[in-house]
Amino acid sequence: MESGVSCARAAAPSSSTSSRLSGSGIRVTATLCHLTYTYAVSAILEVSELRLSIPARGGPACPVDGVSFSLSPGECVGLVGESGSGKSLTSQTLIGLTREIPGVRIEGSVRWQPEGQQPRELLKMSERELTGVRGGEIGMVFQDPLSCLNPLFRVDYQIGEVLARHCGLKGKAAFERTVELLASVGVPQPEQRARQYPHQLSGGLRQRVILAMTLAGEPRMLIADEPTTALDVTVQAQILRELGKLRRERGLAILFITHDLGVVAQVCDRVMVMYAGRIVEQAPVKQFFDNPRHPYSRGLLESLPTLSGGGARLTSIPGSPPQPGSFPAGCRFCPRCSLAIEPCQAEYPPAFGDERHSASCWLLRESEVGSRTDGGS
Repeated sequence: MESGVSCARAAAPSSSTSSRLSGSGIRVTATLCHLTYTYAVSAILEVSELRLSIPARGGPACPVDGVSFSLSPGECVGLVGESGSGKSLTSQTLIGLTREIPGVRIEGSVRWQPEGQQPRELLKMSERELTGVRGGEIGMVFQDPLSCLNPLFRVDYQIGEVLARHCGLKGKAAFERTVELLASVGVPQPEQRARQYPHQLSGGLRQRVILAMTLAGEPRMLIADEPTTALDVTVQAQILRELGKLRRERGLAILFITHDLGVVAQVCDRVMVMYAGRIVEQAPVKQFFDNPRHPYSRGLLESLPTLSGGGARLTSIPGSPPQPGSFPAGCRFCPRCSLAIEPCQAEYPPAFGDERHSASCWLLRESEVGSRTDGGS
C-alpha cells in the first residue's frame, strides 16, 4: 500500500487513502489492517493573496492577482489554463525570478515551511538567501531543456556545479554522484552520458539531465513548468513515470504547470484552474473531471476529443482571454461566458463551495440559494 502522506489516491473515492484540505495543509485518512487513522500533513508551501504588478502604458497590469493555495509533502498539484493565464509567472514569482522586472511590485505571502525547519517568508528573503532555497530546497524543471543547459560544458560539469554549491561535493565525488543521479532518473549508460555535451543528447535525455540536476540539490519541492510539452508521447510517458517514482520515493511536493488536462488526470492529486491571473476553480482531480463547476473549466473539458466522439466537431470557447491591464470589472470570464448573469458584470465572485472543491462563479451562489429555498419549502 502506498504511503498516505503521498496522497497519491486522494482523487479516487474507492481507495483506502483519502485526503481533504485543512487550514494547515491536508488531512489524510488511511486504512491499514482494517484500522483507520486520520492525521494532519502540514503544508510545505502556503501561498496567500500573491499579486504581481507590472508597469504598463495604461496603468499597472496584474498578470498574477490574488493567487492562494497550499502544497503538502508528496502531493502533486496541477496548475492549468490557457497560454497567458499567469501560470508560469505565478511559479516564477514564488521563487523570486520576477524580482528583476523593472518597476515590478510583488505583494502577498509565500510561506515556506519544510518539516523540521522554521517557517520562512520567501518574498522577504534577500537574493542571497533565496539563492540557497532556489535550486536547492525548491527545484525547477522547465519546458525547453536545451535553453537551460550551457552548450559549452559537459553534463558532469553542469551537474557538478549544483553539487558543489548545495552539497559541497567536488572532483571524483561529484562525478560519482552525477552518475548516480543520472541513473536514478533513467538515463542509460550514465557514465558515458555524463561526459557528453547537451547537443549530443536527445530531447528526452536532456530533460532527464535537467531532472538529475534538479535532484542534485536534494529538493523538498519541485516546480515542473510544462516539462513534457516538447517531447513525443513515448518520451513524455517515461518522464511522467520518473516524476511519479521520485514523488513516491522522496516525498517530493510537485507543482505541475501544464495546459494538458490529460497529463493532469494522469499524475496530479488536485487541480487548480487559472484564468486571467486568478485561480477560478480548485478540486481533487476526480471531482474536477466528474463535476467541473466553473463555466471555463467545463469549456476546457468540452474541448477535449473523446474516443466515442464519432467524428463530431470539438467545442471551442469563443473569444480570447483578456490582457493584463484590461481585465473587466466583474468576472474576467464574463465576456466569453454564455451563462453570464447580471452580477457577473459588476463584481468578481468569491469562491463558493467547500475546502475540497470550490469555484469563483456567481452561478454557484444562485444554485446555493435555490437549494436552501427548496429545502425550506
